[in-house]
Amino acid sequence: MIVVMQKGCAEQDVNNVVAHIEKRPGLKAHLSRGEERTVVGVIGQTFPELKDELELLEGVSEVVPISKPYKLASREVQVDDTRLQVGSAVIGGNQVVVMAGPCSVENEKQVLETALAVKAAGAQVLRGGAFKPRSSPYSFRGLGVQGLRFLAKAREETGLPVITEVMTAEDVELVATYADILQIGARNVQNFILLDAVGKLRKPVVLKRGFATPYEEWLLASEYILAGGNRQVILCERGIRTFETYTRNTLDLASIPVIRRLSHLPIMADPSHGTGKWHLVAPLAVAAVAAGAHGLLIEVHPNPDQALSDGAQSLTFDNFRKLMDNVRAVAQALGRTAGPPAESIRPRG
Repeated sequence: MIVVMQKGCAEQDVNNVVAHIEKRPGLKAHLSRGEERTVVGVIGQTFPELKDELELLEGVSEVVPISKPYKLASREVQVDDTRLQVGSAVIGGNQVVVMAGPCSVENEKQVLETALAVKAAGAQVLRGGAFKPRSSPYSFRGLGVQGLRFLAKAREETGLPVITEVMTAEDVELVATYADILQIGARNVQNFILLDAVGKLRKPVVLKRGFATPYEEWLLASEYILAGGNRQVILCERGIRTFETYTRNTLDLASIPVIRRLSHLPIMADPSHGTGKWHLVAPLAVAAVAAGAHGLLIEVHPNPDQALSDGAQSLTFDNFRKLMDNVRAVAQALGRTAGPPAESIRPRG
C-alpha cells in the first residue's frame, strides 16, 4: 500500500508515518517526494488494520492499496521518472544515452581503439565484456580480471564510464571495483542470489530482460535490487525468442512505452542482441529512440569479421558514426538530445 500525504503537510507528519510503519516487524517505509505529492510506500507483508491506523495519522490524505506485485518499481509508489547521473550522462531524462563498445574485451589495443572511436562519435559510456556467458562452453568466454583492467585503462585514457557484466554473486565486489555500471545479462535476470548481491551496492545496475521474461517478472526482478537498497536500476530490452529464425531475437519495441507507463525506472534498448545482424542495428536503434528509450547499448568492434564473439551484430567505427547521426536526428525531431556532438578526442594526459 502507499500513503499519500497532504500537500504542504509538516515534515514531522511524514516522519511520524514512516516511524509508524517501521515499528511493525517486517515492514519498511519508502519515501518518494514528487513535484505534486509526497508518498510513503509500505514495503512488506501488510495487514488490513494497518490501512485504518495510517489514515488516522496527522497529514495523511489517503491510503491506497498497490495493485501491482512489484512495489518499489511501480509508478504507484514513485510518479516521477528516476534519473541517474553517470559521468556526464543523465540516464532517465530527456537525453538518449548511448553505451557502446565490443561484445568481448580481447586485448588492450582493441579496447582503447574502440573507446576512442565511440567517444569521438558521441557515445557517453564504454561497454565491454570481461566475463562472458556463452551458449557453448567452447566459445571465447572473456579475459576475466585482465579484461576489467583493460576497461579501466580505457576509462583513464578517454574519461568514459564503463559498463560490464557480472555473472555471479561472488564476483560482484570485484567487478564493482572496476566498473561504473554493472550489467545483469538475460540469462541471469532471475538469478535472485545475484540480484540480492547487486542490491547491496550503491552503483547503477542495468538489468536485461530474459529470453522469455514477461514484463511483470522483469519488474519483479528489478524489485529484488530495489528492495536491497540500491535504487539505481536501469532496465534494458534486448529481444525475446519467438518463432522467427532470421533474426537472433525479436526486439520487443512495445516494451519501451509499456515499461515507461508501468514504472519510473529508465529503460534502454539493445538492438545488437535484439537482431543479431549488424545491418538491422541502426534501424532498430532509431526505432527504439522513437518509442521513448532512454538509452541504447550498441556493440562496436574495430574489425567485426575477426571478433571473438558476436561479430555478426557488431558495427564498424564508420557504421557506428552513421548510427549516431541518425539517432541524433530522430532524438532532435522529438525534442530530445543524444549525447555530445561527434568530435575528435585526444587521450587524457
